Amino acid sequence: MLKLLLLAFFLVVALRLVQIQVLDTRKYQEIARRQYEAEVKLPALRGRIYDRTGKLLVSNTKLISFAADPKLVKERKDAVADRFTRVFDRSRDFYLAKLSGGHQRFVWLERHVRPDLAARVKPEELYGVIAISESQRLYHYDHAAGQLIGFTDIDNNGLSGIELQENQHLKGSNGYVVMQRDGRGYVRPSVDYPRVEPVNGKDLVLTIDVEYQAIAEQELRKGVERNRAESGLVIMMDPSSGEILALANYPSFDPATSDRADDSVLRNRGITDMFEPGSVFKVVTASAALERNLVKPDQKFNAEHGLYIVPLPGGNVRKIRDMHDFGMLTFQEAMEQSSNIVLAKISNIIGAEGLYTMARNYGFGTETGINLPGEIRGELKKPSQWSGTTLNAMAYGYEVGVTPIQIVAAYAAVANKGVLMKPYVVRQVLDQDQRVISETQPETVRRVISKRVADVLRGMFEGVVLRGTGVSARIAGTQVAGKTGTSRRFIGGKYELGSYTATFVGYFPAEDPKIVCLVMLDSPGAGVYTGGLASAPIFKAIAEKVYATSQRFVKSPEALAAQPAKLVIPDVTTLPVDAAQSMLEERGFTVELKGEGSIVIGQSPDAGMAVQRGARLTLTMDRIRSLLDKGLTVVPDVRRMSIRRAINRLAMDELRLQRSELGVGCRCPRASQGRPGGVEETHETGWGIDWRPVWGIT
Repeated sequence: MLKLLLLAFFLVVALRLVQIQVLDTRKYQEIARRQYEAEVKLPALRGRIYDRTGKLLVSNTKLISFAADPKLVKERKDAVADRFTRVFDRSRDFYLAKLSGGHQRFVWLERHVRPDLAARVKPEELYGVIAISESQRLYHYDHAAGQLIGFTDIDNNGLSGIELQENQHLKGSNGYVVMQRDGRGYVRPSVDYPRVEPVNGKDLVLTIDVEYQAIAEQELRKGVERNRAESGLVIMMDPSSGEILALANYPSFDPATSDRADDSVLRNRGITDMFEPGSVFKVVTASAALERNLVKPDQKFNAEHGLYIVPLPGGNVRKIRDMHDFGMLTFQEAMEQSSNIVLAKISNIIGAEGLYTMARNYGFGTETGINLPGEIRGELKKPSQWSGTTLNAMAYGYEVGVTPIQIVAAYAAVANKGVLMKPYVVRQVLDQDQRVISETQPETVRRVISKRVADVLRGMFEGVVLRGTGVSARIAGTQVAGKTGTSRRFIGGKYELGSYTATFVGYFPAEDPKIVCLVMLDSPGAGVYTGGLASAPIFKAIAEKVYATSQRFVKSPEALAAQPAKLVIPDVTTLPVDAAQSMLEERGFTVELKGEGSIVIGQSPDAGMAVQRGARLTLTMDRIRSLLDKGLTVVPDVRRMSIRRAINRLAMDELRLQRSELGVGCRCPRASQGRPGGVEETHETGWGIDWRPVWGIT
């Protein structure tokens, strides 16, 4: 019996050996292979990103990551946990939990470690632990264009902005190598398998200019803080091509620390947020009226002294208000002074279909197609969905939802002689040898208005800046065309009391537009909330710096020769000396500097005089930068000006104006060199100006 049992046992063992070694040999060979072989990823380098001038915006840096095989570590996991705890700021239990992870054969212990810190780990002394070289994104300009560029996750997958939109180009494809472990636990490449090299991602060249971007972000930040606004944005675009030259959001964020940024800061509000535009939408109303020859620029309308009561069905009424008390205004003057009442009356002449069609032609109610993720189409209701108030309300920018990029594209169409261009931000895709694989070409969407109407609108928008609500955007020596907009914010199903969106959009030089620039502030809270007083000064500061530093505005010798023999001298007082000198020399003047310092406090001959080309101008400088840094400002001379002109001139230099009880008369400060002071000048007005620098010291 015992012999039979032993025979049966050996028979079972023999059959089992036959099963393992003959019948299931491939299965167990694969199990054995997996125990001593492992496929190790060779990560591809993500593509680099450049600005339009070739400056490197985003690249990669090499870091070290540590991984482990819990099956191999086994009893040594305490020693591994102790080593990592001494090097990194984590608890011992954190690493023990990872190394006790069930049936896993690969776990990350630390990712993206600096080489100097990684050297302290010494993985060659830790059986079952390996070091892997990985790349991490390096953003060379910190927060510059953060929302536009976007960011990646720890595995270098794009999560937002260009990093997400162009992920298929930037990411590349990983390679791999098969590693074998010998009996002593050492790992080396397998000779039985080929090594597959990674294919690095492609590089991108963007349309933005990092210098424009830096100027826009700097002035936007200052404007938001000065006006105590919740947030703000700036978009700059080339009207002839659709290229986005700068796109700034504030608050901004550094893509390298995106994990610590609030979600509300991460989105690119220029394309993701919708708002009621207010008076900047009057470009649609004016275009519809002019294109159909329904209204002429010199045609007069009654502005109803600031209050227009419109009867509605059912005995109700709608009150349309202007910010100023005007009587009769021409169409031109109504645009300059931004009269809601006159534009509402003009919308009655245009009709619903005409206004809707023009809005659609400008691209409102549909995406612009810009190559950035998250763009929304806004809201433009069909006339069949309009209420009894929509026609008049839409005429001055209410009951319609738009995005900032749509506003920029619309004004770019006017600047481009009536032709709407598709905006874009990716200029070229390059291979690893810097050869151009693909290049974005400017794309015409449609002709929106005729060249004739575009020229008439240009005259209206120039008037806005010269005489109207946008005087704070004037630039010395350069003609600007633009439009202000101020709209109540619609929050939680109702219009928020005291909360506004302040907008200015303009283009320059008006006669040959190179840049369209939009400035928008959300809920400015410093007592100045209109587009003309809150946003236009930011536009001016951006435009002056761009104009003084950019080669985009340098005229060719042929163009300079074709200019008229006599030139009007621009006002360059209070400008930095280098900017003033550059501006004057570009226009054909010869400049002589007098004194020492960094700010121009005087010029001779005076601004506004017509002189021969090449005439010598003397700029007087002073050392007042330290005073300016302390909060003082140079106060312009507003004596002998009308009260309205004085207010506008002081607002241009960011001086806060307050009504004062002076009776009949006005206290206007004498032009001073960085110090408060002034004399009384009597004007026949019933109120006065109490002046002081916006940011505090008086």
